Amino acid sequence: MLSMKEKKMKWRNWSRGVTCYPAHIQCPTSMEEVVRLVKECKENGQKMRLVGSGHSFTPLVSTDEVMVALDYLTGVISIDKERGIAEVWAGTKLKYLGDELYAHGFSQENLGDINTQSIAGAISTGTHGTGREFGNIATQLISITVVLASGEVVTCSETENKHLFKAMQVSLGLLGIIVKVELRVVPALHFVHESKRMTLDVCLEHLDEWKESNRHFEFFWFPHTDAVQVKMMNEVEQTETGENRWNQWKKVAVENGVYWMLSEGCRLIPQLSKSVSRLSAKVVPAITEKGPSHRLFATPRLVKFNEMEYSIPADALKSVILEMKEALETYKFDVHFPIECRYAKGDDILLSPAYGRDSAYIAVHMYKGMRYQDYFRVMEEIFQQYEGRPHWGKMHSFSFDKINESYPLFQEFLAIQQELDPQGLFVNDYLRGLFRL
Repeated sequence: MLSMKEKKMKWRNWSRGVTCYPAHIQCPTSMEEVVRLVKECKENGQKMRLVGSGHSFTPLVSTDEVMVALDYLTGVISIDKERGIAEVWAGTKLKYLGDELYAHGFSQENLGDINTQSIAGAISTGTHGTGREFGNIATQLISITVVLASGEVVTCSETENKHLFKAMQVSLGLLGIIVKVELRVVPALHFVHESKRMTLDVCLEHLDEWKESNRHFEFFWFPHTDAVQVKMMNEVEQTETGENRWNQWKKVAVENGVYWMLSEGCRLIPQLSKSVSRLSAKVVPAITEKGPSHRLFATPRLVKFNEMEYSIPADALKSVILEMKEALETYKFDVHFPIECRYAKGDDILLSPAYGRDSAYIAVHMYKGMRYQDYFRVMEEIFQQYEGRPHWGKMHSFSFDKINESYPLFQEFLAIQQELDPQGLFVNDYLRGLFRL
C-alpha cells in the first residue's frame, strides 16, 4: 500500500514554470502494476496524475499526491506491416519511437517540432505538426488501451467502445491512464527540407499557394521586423545530404548556445529585445536538407521559454497576423522570440482545438524569466476574436464558460468523465477549477 506519510519530492516541468511536490512518484513496469497502482490509490483516497515529459506549460499534471510516469513502459510492441499499424507502449518518447519505426521501415505521417514528449502525452494534449492534409498526432490513433479509475482495462477504437474513443484521443489524462496505443504508420518517409528568408508581406501573399503545394509548410515571423523564416518539407526518394551532421551541430551548439546568450541579455535588459529580434531575422539560414522525416521534423529546443498557442480557422491566419503586427507596433512589447505559424486538418475529436474545422495554429513565446503576461494577454484577445481555441498544453486564460462556448461537444466529454471517474481519481486542482469537476 502507498503511505501518505512519506516525504514529498519536488517536480518541475520543462520550462520550470510549474513546480509541485508529489507524495509519491510511481514508475510501473507492466500493465498489471498500473492496474494495481490505480486500485491502491482508489482504496487510499489518493488522487493521481500521469506525467510524460513535463513539456506542458500549464499545471496539467501538477499534484501533491501520486504522480505516475510510464518511463519503463516504452518501445514498439509489434508492427503489422500489411495493415500499417504499430502497437506502442504509451511511455515511448517520440524521438525513440521515430528511430524504432524507421529501423523497421516505417514512419509516422506527421510530427511536431519537439520530439521529447511521450506518445501518450502528445496524444492527450492535442500536440500537432503542420500540413493542411494532416491532423494532430491523436488522429493517427487506431486504438487506445487505458486503465480506468475502476482498475478495468479497456480498449477503445472506432469499432470497440466507440462512444469513448473520441473522448480518449485528447483527454488531458482525465479519463484514465493510457498504457498502450495502436498507431497508423506509413512506409518510411524521406523529405527535403528548405529554409528561406523573405518578407512578411511576400509570405502572406503566398499563404494559400504554399500551404497547398507543400506537404508541410510553416513560417516564423520575427517581432519588430518584416522578416520571416519559411520552412517547407516535401517527400523525396531515400537520400541524405552530407551536411546533415553539420546542420545538426549548428542547431544544437551554435544556434541554441548563441540564442541563449542573447536571450539572457534580453532578460537582464529587456530593451535589447527589438535589436535581438532584428539580428535573428538577418541570420535566418538558407539551407536545404534531406533525410528521414522524423529527424527533419524535430528542432532542438534547449533555450527555455513560456508559450501560448491558439488554433484559429485556417482562412483567418492572414487577418490575425496583421492584427498582431498592429498590436506589436502599438504596445512595443519587449519580445525577441519569433512567432510560429502552422496548419492542421480539422478533426472530430471532442476536445481537439481543430475540432470541426481546418485550422491554423499561432504560437507566441517569451524567454523564461521575462515578463510575458501583457504580451500574451493582448495576443490572446486577438485570437479569441477569431474563434480561437488554446492548445491544452500551452498557457491560456480560458474559463469553463469559454470552453463550453468554444467546444460543441464539451458537455459530452464531461458526461463521459463523470461516467468513468465520478470520484475524480485523475483530477487535480487545476483541472477541477477549469472543468468544474
